[in-house]
Amino acid sequence: MSSDLSLILPRVLIVSRRTVRKNKFVDFVGEYHLDLIVRYGAVPVIVPRVSGVHMLLNSFEPIHGVLLCEGEDIDPCWYELQESTLSHQDLEEITKLHSSDTTIDKEKDSIELSLAKLCLQRNIPYLGICRGSQLLNVACGGTLYRDITKEHCPQNNNNNVIMHINYDDYDGHRHVVKVVENTPLFDWFKDSLEEGKMEILVNSYHHQGVKRLAQRFVPMAFANDGLIEGFYDPYAYNPEEGQFIMGLQFHPERMRMPNSDHFDYPGCPFAYKEFVKAVIAYQKRLNSLTSLPKAMKLNKEMENKRKIIMRRKCSSKESELEAGAEFLESNTGLGVSQENRLKQMGATVEKLNAMGKMSVDQLSDLVSFYHTMAQISSQLLQIKLHASSQSL
Repeated sequence: MSSDLSLILPRVLIVSRRTVRKNKFVDFVGEYHLDLIVRYGAVPVIVPRVSGVHMLLNSFEPIHGVLLCEGEDIDPCWYELQESTLSHQDLEEITKLHSSDTTIDKEKDSIELSLAKLCLQRNIPYLGICRGSQLLNVACGGTLYRDITKEHCPQNNNNNVIMHINYDDYDGHRHVVKVVENTPLFDWFKDSLEEGKMEILVNSYHHQGVKRLAQRFVPMAFANDGLIEGFYDPYAYNPEEGQFIMGLQFHPERMRMPNSDHFDYPGCPFAYKEFVKAVIAYQKRLNSLTSLPKAMKLNKEMENKRKIIMRRKCSSKESELEAGAEFLESNTGLGVSQENRLKQMGATVEKLNAMGKMSVDQLSDLVSFYHTMAQISSQLLQIKLHASSQSL
């Protein structure tokens, strides 16, 4: 019997990146992404970059959030409406300088674009970091510079040319970005902004970037060369209500002091914190809209136990799960995993007040609890019915 973790913690899908190790392909995801997702209360679910996965995304349901991060360049066929102005020599120079990024991965593009469009259709929380922000822009009709140095920097005064990637100081390199007021990024970093300035120093690992920002998005930060370093959809941003659509060109999860896990700024982890907040709220809303299974016919004893759990206990501190514990003790047909599932859900229900005083969130938790109870009870009854039929 499988454990339905979706009723306990929300699921965030993250697509892996492919590399070669010992002459074989290996999939990986940066540990900082995973650490922060777990820290704030969600479960990272890795979507492997293998052929055909984009046709199997329904198998990863329920999806409560999507985080897309680093990877190779996005195939220009997805955003270039006309032939590139870059010469053959330009392309050769770009490939030579950025050899680790310029190999197009069509399968990863297909998987991630499918996920991005799914998020946009269902309003599933989406956080795009680096490539993930570029892909979000493309999915919404925006375009990219195939190479910032070749296509963007020549338009700027030499004094404003910014190094967006430094292979000699990969993690230590920083450059200035100007934060736009009245945006989420401003709220996260406002305590670190010097008086009279709207600037922070960010890391940078990219040679491509947003050229034309999709119409639905609003910029949150600009580099001094004018390149957009962060954007969001203001009509799809309300973490408390489960709304979050955002792209950041830099990597706040890697903005850490040398030889330390301390962040450059207190606001660095807030993108992940607010994203997971939205993911949790989205899961609760989704669960509250999910119809419960048809009521099962319970015998008198089980029905009495169910009523004890639901009974209002304003003055008593007795655990609401006392009946559930008795139920577990009296039924040896339940395995360890089923007992753990009830106990995990019980940890939430035990803290709830009487139903008449419950908030919407608390009621959503209660719905999830009884959904799980119904599933386990159904499985147990099936086992006992099967055992009874075998003994006849």
